[in-house]
Amino acid sequence: MTEAPVSVRRPPAPNPAERAKTIATRGGPATIMPTVESAGCEAERVEPVLHHVHHSGSVSILLPDEHPMVRASRQAQRGELAVMVELADHAPVALREPVRGLLWITGWLRPLTEVSARARAVSIAEQRPDHRLLDVGHGLTLLRLTPASLVLADAEGTHSLRPHMFSAAPPDPFHDYEAEWLRHLESDHPDVVEQLGRHLPADLRGGRIRPLGLDRYGLRLRVESPAGDHDVRLAFSRTVDSPPQLAAELRRLLGYPFLRHQHGED
Repeated sequence: MTEAPVSVRRPPAPNPAERAKTIATRGGPATIMPTVESAGCEAERVEPVLHHVHHSGSVSILLPDEHPMVRASRQAQRGELAVMVELADHAPVALREPVRGLLWITGWLRPLTEVSARARAVSIAEQRPDHRLLDVGHGLTLLRLTPASLVLADAEGTHSLRPHMFSAAPPDPFHDYEAEWLRHLESDHPDVVEQLGRHLPADLRGGRIRPLGLDRYGLRLRVESPAGDHDVRLAFSRTVDSPPQLAAELRRLLGYPFLRHQHGED
């Protein structure tokens, strides 16, 4: 991750809770770490078989029955193990520094009863079908992390969040559209990416311009140069929530004159 060049007024962006919810909803790679050394876990960083962040901020984690973290959670006082889940937000295009943001969810991990685990597995499968959920109770244990706090770190800064703030926030409307759109922009429309570069500060225009991110407030570009990487946000003239509105704002950024005639100066 890299910071955008400092400016007097930063372009508008989704608030921290919305950005955190978007990262969680995308379902990127996750690792789990005990928050105390005496947790009795052999591995410092654990990659779950499957993870799912629920709307409330609780996290369902699937691990082999005999995994040290499963044993530690069963042996912990009150049957709860203090852990932190780290979620990485990876750019959908191949960048030399692919991580755009990190979300850490700290809380208490405990294994679910057989009945609760099966009910939760069914609930997860309704949102994201996965054959591994069929192995709950047959070699895999489903655990639940109850969140106590969340921390988001991305190009906009570092922010602490309470679970109720995360729960109340919606994901960005383009969260399930962004990856395909950015890959299409880079592979099929490199000329458009180059034209967007005219909005960059003069000292960045010699680098390689890559599409980095999309949300309802604007488009983010990554400039890769020998001197380092720089992220720049290009703000839309208004917030958007649909592909047609996005197309109109992209044309506006490209400076197509007919757009002003068609849509006015709104």
